[in-house]
Parts: sequence; structure tokens; C-alpha cells
Amino acid sequence: MAAVLLRRSLSALLFLTLGIASAEGAAQQATADLSAYEMVVSQDGSGDHTTIQSAILAARAFPYGRVDIFVRDGVYSEQVVVPSWNPRVTLIRESAESVVITHGSHFDAVARGHNSTFETATLRVSGDDFHARNLTIVNSAGPVGQALALFVDADRAVFEDCRFIGHQDTIYAAGEGRRQYFDGGYVEGTTDFIFGQATAVFDHVHLHARAESYVTAASTPEGVPYGFVFLDGRLTADPGVDSLLLGRPWRDFARTVFVRTELDAPVRPAGWDDWGRPETHATVFYAEYATEGRGADPGSRAAWSHRLTDAQGAAYTPEHIFAALARSWDPDPAWFRRTVPTP
Repeated sequence: MAAVLLRRSLSALLFLTLGIASAEGAAQQATADLSAYEMVVSQDGSGDHTTIQSAILAARAFPYGRVDIFVRDGVYSEQVVVPSWNPRVTLIRESAESVVITHGSHFDAVARGHNSTFETATLRVSGDDFHARNLTIVNSAGPVGQALALFVDADRAVFEDCRFIGHQDTIYAAGEGRRQYFDGGYVEGTTDFIFGQATAVFDHVHLHARAESYVTAASTPEGVPYGFVFLDGRLTADPGVDSLLLGRPWRDFARTVFVRTELDAPVRPAGWDDWGRPETHATVFYAEYATEGRGADPGSRAAWSHRLTDAQGAAYTPEHIFAALARSWDPDPAWFRRTVPTP
């Protein structure tokens, strides 16, 4: 755990979080107007709760309005679960460098059973209409196999400028027909570090690979028009990483598309992998549009992948993607653009 927490991308983060902050920042926190929030979480006892989980448990089940929770600076060593009966929860902080939620659970088939991967998440979100802003979510187990930072099977979930740090299986974007929006932020991992069934849009998100492996493993259900969509983002890799693939199909109808993404990483010419199942060439949909950088090699991509036309690429916007999956019971067609209180 210590080795992971001291890693380059996290060490500076924790340095700030552990109280070595400027006097100006401390003064801003002390004087912030938090009256718009239903609860305040603070480890020093100055808020309503000292842990994030206790605040979630105190929230009203199936509330009529949003439950906005402000989280003060700190490293919160806990496993947080937002259950399905707690929809409309907001967790917010001004800066992603100031709040870290960390936990070190990992897959252990002998001690915990063959399905234990799905119990390892540092943050699990099942309550619909969840919104997080400026949080850092870490699975600190290290390179020991599957270990989730985020398990989200909520519908209409929004993660704004959040950071997710792990190794294998960092984000499980789950739930058939669920829609999730990652607006800015950062995701770091090794093998299949974004995987699952959901329709998830990663808009201006920085992806970072820590090992030679696969970035995504979608399991999009048959008939769902969109799986994982990466818009206007960036892919980088650790020094020494010499070979990456953009995705492989966890299930037969996986759909993953990179649009206007800077592939500043050593992506193999083929780009995609069929996980040893050539029969999926006719069922998956892997595509790119206007990708750039040293990892962009449209002339050498797998023959069964796709290069979108300008007209097709123009359709890849959050508005168009989520409109294609709109439900009559959606509270707001622009749910993914909603605002949250600013302290």
C-alpha cells in the first residue's frame, strides 16, 4: 500500500491533503458558505459527520430533492457505498487535490470467493442521479489483480473533474442500460482499467496506462447503440510501457469509440484485440475518429475495426448519445449538464 500511495501521481496529492496547505487555502475553507449543503463531512469533528459513509447513511431514503454533501479536506480511508435507495446524492469539494477516498481491497478467490472482484470498490454508487465533483478515488491494493476504485451501476451518474487511481479494473461502469458521464478528470490503471456494460461517456478525460495491457474491456449488451465513448481526451503511459491496445471485448457486442483523442502512448498498430475470439469481429464495434499522436495509426488498424466518417463523428456528442437512450421518466433531458452548489 505504501508503495502505491507514494507513487508519483498520488504522492503530491497526499502531500497537499495531509495539511501541508497554504494559509490562504485554509482560510478559504474556514470562511466558505456551506449553508446550501444538507451535510458537511469533516474529520476534525467540525462538520455533521466525520466519515463520508456516515453521511450517506444519514441521508433520507428516496428523497424528494437532492442531498448535497460537502466534504472537507482530508484522506478518508474508508469504503463508501451509495445504495440504490439513496438517489440524488451529491459529493463535492472545491479541488480534487484536497479530498482522497482510499481503500485497499482486492480480488481473493480463496478467502472471499470467485465474485469478490465486485466487492473491492473504494466507492460503489448504485443510487441514481449521483453527482461527484473534485474527488480522488484510490484503490491502494497495488498490482495484485482485480481491485476497483469505482463500481458504478447507477443511472444518470455524473463524475465531474474526479480522479480514479488503481491498477487492474480501476473503473467498473456497470449496469445494462445505465448512463454515466465523466466530465473531465483522470483515470489511471493497468489491465482493462475501464470495463463494464454501461453507456459511459468520458469527456475531456486523461487516461493513463501503468503497464503494457488493455485500456478497456466493454461488455455492451446486444442492441445498445453506445458503449464506452471517449471524447476530446488524452491517453498517456508510464515510461517503459512499450505496447498498449485500446480495447478487447469482455462480451460479444462490446462497443468502444475514441473521438478526437490524443493517443500520446505506444498503441500497437492493430489498435484492438479480439481476446482470442475471432467470431466477435462481426459483432463488436470498435472505432476511432480524428485520433492523433504517436499511437494513432489508422492505416494499420485491425481490419474489423472502423474509422468514422465526418458525419458519423459529428454524431458523437453527449447530447446525441444520451438522447438515443432517453427514458420517459428522466427528470431532465440535460441531466448530465446539471449544476451543483459552489461554496
